Amino acid sequence: MQVLSSVVNYLLGLGAAIFVPIIIIIAGLIVRMKVKDAVSAGITLGVAFTGMTMLISFMTETISPAAEAMLKSTGIALPIVDGGWTTMSTISWSWPYAFLMFPLLIIINVIMLVINKTNTFNADLWNVWGKIFTAVAVVAITKPHFGAAGSIACAFVVAAIQIVFELKAADMHQHRIEKLSGIPGVTCTHKMTFLAAVMYPIDCILKKLPALNKQFDAAALKDKVGIFAENHILGFILGIVFGVLARYSVANTLTLAIKAATALTLFPVITKYFMQALAPISEAVSDFMNKKFSGRTLVVGLDWPFLGGSNEIWLAVIYSVPITLLFSMFLPGNELLPFAGIINIALAVPAFLVTGGNLIRMIILCTIFAPVFLWVGTAFAPFMTDLARTTGAVSLKAGEMISNSCIDGPIQTYAFSHVFKILDGEFIPLVILIVWVVCFVFYYRSLTKEAKQEANN
Repeated sequence: MQVLSSVVNYLLGLGAAIFVPIIIIIAGLIVRMKVKDAVSAGITLGVAFTGMTMLISFMTETISPAAEAMLKSTGIALPIVDGGWTTMSTISWSWPYAFLMFPLLIIINVIMLVINKTNTFNADLWNVWGKIFTAVAVVAITKPHFGAAGSIACAFVVAAIQIVFELKAADMHQHRIEKLSGIPGVTCTHKMTFLAAVMYPIDCILKKLPALNKQFDAAALKDKVGIFAENHILGFILGIVFGVLARYSVANTLTLAIKAATALTLFPVITKYFMQALAPISEAVSDFMNKKFSGRTLVVGLDWPFLGGSNEIWLAVIYSVPITLLFSMFLPGNELLPFAGIINIALAVPAFLVTGGNLIRMIILCTIFAPVFLWVGTAFAPFMTDLARTTGAVSLKAGEMISNSCIDGPIQTYAFSHVFKILDGEFIPLVILIVWVVCFVFYYRSLTKEAKQEANN
């Protein structure tokens, strides 16, 4: 078991840009792609992941200091450190049973494919840590009641349920993702899409307002304001705004503006490499499935970055930075100082999917749901801090606590793990879980109906 754990940790240590392409190459060979085509697609996907990671890091390094400067100017001080998703991933993988999540995910995926309960082949095994993150919280909550062995078993049951929901979410979003991204045969298996289910009823209300029920994506914005909606110009303007809010000097403000313009200009460029890598893979997988299972089309589930060419996502992300900072200052119950997770993709992507890229509704939804990330991040701080100290995964000062201001699928993650608080007489997490499941069912039905209508047209 220690050898297997070491092998898994080694592969994970290579990073998503290497791990995911390896999975894609293996999958390509299984569906009988030519070796040169499978290797080429895998390497191109690695290039795309690396390029997107570089751009996100560049954007984070550009905006985070400005956000920190804004907070310093207010004099705000909150006790919980924001470690971002990378720190949460490191802490999650330090759980002794983490590597067992791989076979659980693969077995469930295969079973659901065989019994025709999903059409998604999840190639995003690197993000299995999202299930581990939920499992860690379940163990912390249930251990006093079920003991060590019982809490671990409970954690894996909850993780299995999450895996099923991830596959169903990937199925229901596939047609909309293909329409929005222009990439056929792929979908997103990341749990950040779970937030779209709770956004759905609110978006239904917003769509009833005539002013909000019109197409208003980045292209429509460009038609309205012309050159001011061009990526480089818009990025420059947003950089100027951030520089002013951070009270930067003129030189630093202009530098920030150029860097923001650079990021927004290059995001769509990198996305083209995702298309180049994924098109032959999705075609080969579809051909293979048509031969094995008549009438079925298999799609490949991936992490979110292949959606990164959508300008609407980045406009919503940038908008959410000052909004999240503002909420952190005054939100009752928040003890988390947002910093490392301030570039909150997990807020913008579900808003993008549920609205179909309508910028105005995306901004409204991001405003409504930004506080959720702060509350959930605060709630998870004790578990993540305890695991970090126990395993030594992250070095913390005495009395210091750590969490994340951009926990993926925050409502689902909180509900799935904290529902066991009913054992302590707390029923609010159970109510939240029921609300989320009901929203998910109605959202699933809506997207399934939409997909059928589009297929018949």
